[in-house]
Amino acid sequence: MVSAPPSPPPPPLPPALPTATPRRRRRRVSAILVAVPLVAVMVLIAAGAIWFGANSARATPPAAGELTFDRALHIPELAPSRIEDGVRVFELDAAEGRTSFLPGSETPTLGYNGSYLGPTLVAARGEDVRVDVTNGLAESTTVHWHGMHLPAAMDGGPHTPIAAGATWQPEWTIDQPAASLWYHPHLHGRTREQVDAGLAGMFIIQDEEEAALPLPREYGVDDIPVIVQDRSFSADGAFSGSIGMQFDGVLGDTILVNGTIAPYLDVTTELVRLRLLNGSSARMYDFTFADGREFALIGTDGGLLEEPVPSTSVPLSPGERAEIVVAVAPGERVALRSQAPDPALHAGGASFDVLELRAAASLASSPRLPATLVELPEADESDAAAHRSFEMSGHSINDRQMDLGRADVVATVDTSEVWTVHNSNPLPHSFHVHDMQFRVLSVDGEAPPARLSGRKDTIALEQGRRYRLLVPFEDYADPTTPYMYHCHLLWHEDQGMMGQFLVVEPGHEPDLRRPEGDSDDHDDH
Repeated sequence: MVSAPPSPPPPPLPPALPTATPRRRRRRVSAILVAVPLVAVMVLIAAGAIWFGANSARATPPAAGELTFDRALHIPELAPSRIEDGVRVFELDAAEGRTSFLPGSETPTLGYNGSYLGPTLVAARGEDVRVDVTNGLAESTTVHWHGMHLPAAMDGGPHTPIAAGATWQPEWTIDQPAASLWYHPHLHGRTREQVDAGLAGMFIIQDEEEAALPLPREYGVDDIPVIVQDRSFSADGAFSGSIGMQFDGVLGDTILVNGTIAPYLDVTTELVRLRLLNGSSARMYDFTFADGREFALIGTDGGLLEEPVPSTSVPLSPGERAEIVVAVAPGERVALRSQAPDPALHAGGASFDVLELRAAASLASSPRLPATLVELPEADESDAAAHRSFEMSGHSINDRQMDLGRADVVATVDTSEVWTVHNSNPLPHSFHVHDMQFRVLSVDGEAPPARLSGRKDTIALEQGRRYRLLVPFEDYADPTTPYMYHCHLLWHEDQGMMGQFLVVEPGHEPDLRRPEGDSDDHDDH
């Protein structure tokens, strides 16, 4: 019998670690307290480097003075309409198309009643209107009536998607002053892509007060829609560009006006009215003329100002509109230009040309502009039902991102509230509110400039400035369907920089309904 070998002796225990003395503990804590701020500083420095590097590589159109204007400006056609049982009916068909922007190439695009953009709808205050919108796309879409006062169910936000092949028939009464509005998709998470592909158009409201004024108003002659967008093109003619390092969204190196590259407008009258729309998804503009000439700012988002404002520039963020009247002399040429935006917007420093006005050798006479235009009600906040604050930061509002199943604000119909809006970081932002036209009460505690004194639905938000807005909730209450407020830089909107508000009758409770089939798990945010 063989005996088992004896077990080896156990290994010696490692020496005990010395117990840290209070002095060593203090040194460790001190090191941590020093390291944490250093890490934070390094993160800020890295973020700053990314920011400045991204802005130095921004897609930029040709510098001011370098563009050769060689194409006549396309004027969108007026949308035909018919009267059915006292209702003015328009038809819009959204469909895929191909558009030739550049010689020898075609670009896949989307459009309403055509391959790119859409017709201009015109209706008068007091009219009942219906728009039969047919979706000929391979995916869902919506049509939002930007700047329009109407019931929430007709607003065309993300709660009213139109399925591929379906038709939506919103109907409402036009009940707001004469103004230059527009329409575009508002599909949750897909707005930028569909707008950038070409789905947009203007909606002009007329009224008796504006019609009685001696203003240029012959559409396509001395009253011109000017839809300004920026795009880039790949070698095969397709739209190109990506988010990349740009924090504001997709920027283009080519300016389109009504879908025309390098356009000129033949002017045949002494005065011409330009209805400017920033239809870009991200780019900020500051419109001026190449020779610095003065023009009259007569209207903004929600209609005419109280009197013409002598101006040499007018800044517009995405979604904003302005109506200007400019005088030309026989035979002259002058370029409408965008100069560098306010540095506080952190929106780049490029200056570039947009559109050339070419005056005929002989011009038809135009009546002088009136000294006064319309009377605006006083912006009175004394009976405001609530005061709210909205901080724009990153892709969030008040540290929240969009949730189609959550009402962020519940307001009572036929009241008004004061909303204070603040952009707390260097990202360029704007603020758009659906359904109503608000009034700017103050900017950093001071009276707003004349260009912000009228009815507005969209404003640019420079870093650090506080805007106080008087927001009315008039006429329409619906406890189930919300309106939106959001950043109108469309990539920010698609990333979730949006909130919802319900308007209810006094004493009623909200009953927000999530759109059928939507789960909104924020994976796209």
